[in-house]
Amino acid sequence: MQRTRVLVADDESQLRRTIRRILEGHSCVVREAETGRAAIDEFIRFKPDVMLLDLVLPDMSGIDVCRDIRRTYHEPIIVLSVVGEEAMKIAALDAGADDYVTKPFGSGELLARIRVALRRGATDRHQEPIITADGLRIDLEHHRVHVDEREIHLTPTEFKLLRYLATNAGRLLTHSMILASVWGAANSQDTHILRTYMNQLRGKLGEGGGARRWILTEPGLGYRFIEATTLTPLGSE
Repeated sequence: MQRTRVLVADDESQLRRTIRRILEGHSCVVREAETGRAAIDEFIRFKPDVMLLDLVLPDMSGIDVCRDIRRTYHEPIIVLSVVGEEAMKIAALDAGADDYVTKPFGSGELLARIRVALRRGATDRHQEPIITADGLRIDLEHHRVHVDEREIHLTPTEFKLLRYLATNAGRLLTHSMILASVWGAANSQDTHILRTYMNQLRGKLGEGGGARRWILTEPGLGYRFIEATTLTPLGSE
């Protein structure tokens, strides 16, 4: 079995060693970089399956590194940040990062984020799947949604919103990312319309109170569709 290749870009040598020890203990191949320029060069040479990228590097920001890599490559990028860097996290996610982990983090959290990123990266985006998650069934081809076999009637915009969230399951989507995708770039700052439609969608799905939740709120950042999602190609059932 091919071992997962991980590039760790951070200027803290002790943290890089800790991450290397964790990942190599789970059969990963790890490369390191301590500057932004080195991270970009190593990414091109190493071609990692996933990159762990610090937001603050000595020569350039992690946001610029992410933006540079995203011009050509689509492999998952997980941002490493500290408390208080919410604005930078949002900028990195908008620049193409897939997720973030806040320092200090445990090995379990780090490994879980990597697993989710790798699963998402391996998904065939060209298939029209049926997405199922804890009693929720979304038929993307026929625009039909069921909760426990009960059909839920959504408006076209509500369905488009749910589709965008569900096809990016496990990924943190910022407010501006969702708005630009569902309503267009001209509306990327209209958080009021997003909150309104999100409340409508959650209400129709029956979220709230002690009910199941498929859409998780990341305070101050955006939303995340639950990770326990399976994608089934049409015709395979």
